[in-house]
Amino acid sequence: MKRTKDSKIGFIGTGVMGKSMAKNLLNAGYNMNTYTRTKSKAKELIDLGAVWKDSVAELARDSDVVISIVGYPKDVEEVYLGEDGLLNNLKAGSYTIDMTTSSPLLAERISSIAMEKSIACLDAPVSGGDIGARNGKLAIMVGGEQEAFDEVLPVFQVMGENIVLQGKSGAGQHTKMANQITIASNMIGVCEAVAYAEKAGLDPKRVLESITTGAAGSWSLTNLAPRMIAGDYDPGFYVKHFIKDMTIALESAQEMELLTPGLELSLSLYKKLAKQGEEDKGTQALIQLFK
Repeated sequence: MKRTKDSKIGFIGTGVMGKSMAKNLLNAGYNMNTYTRTKSKAKELIDLGAVWKDSVAELARDSDVVISIVGYPKDVEEVYLGEDGLLNNLKAGSYTIDMTTSSPLLAERISSIAMEKSIACLDAPVSGGDIGARNGKLAIMVGGEQEAFDEVLPVFQVMGENIVLQGKSGAGQHTKMANQITIASNMIGVCEAVAYAEKAGLDPKRVLESITTGAAGSWSLTNLAPRMIAGDYDPGFYVKHFIKDMTIALESAQEMELLTPGLELSLSLYKKLAKQGEEDKGTQALIQLFK
């Protein structure tokens, strides 16, 4: 891969996080092709200079590095392994970076097939939500070969600041599962704390001033608790996608015969929230179950 900004990036997926990540790459001077199922969602990127492609296959044939951040493992499978997918259309020597939170086993499978075609494939899920994506401060957890990681590191550095190669293919996804397991139980604690403060007649904003900098401090407490208090449930990260992530984590844990009661409880609560019609809200909407 060319180490300069002459490398052409193909970007697939322009959701809450993907759009900001792609904008940061455009603003950094990279040439970009883009494709998403709904062209109107890519309008902002096109206005900034991204070139629209009518299919994954067309994008693949004209890109050196392809980044994807789509919804579900089935979407990843279609984008990479479908007849008109990336691996059937990229030229040898290309790089792919899947930044979707997806199945570790699927990441390993895609990498194995890519290797046979002389395509370097990295799984690189992220954490940091809409704020981290917008500010280029995402945590990026990478699985794949060291050589490929070193080549695309400048691209990663535009989107994030905590970028760690965790191991071979699938390791990035396993690391993201550990991340989501941590958040799952923590979100319950944040909701209970806010609800408790309000029930006790305290000013919850003032309570946060005391507890966010102490031992209870966490990203969710600092960034999502204020949204809970304000009744702001706009998605930085969708409830439906968190349910997807926790389901993958639980299945992976069960394959390893690992006990994860906190994860199971959080998943059950979020499923209850989704049944109430809140699946398109942000994860902070869980507080509604506690009020």
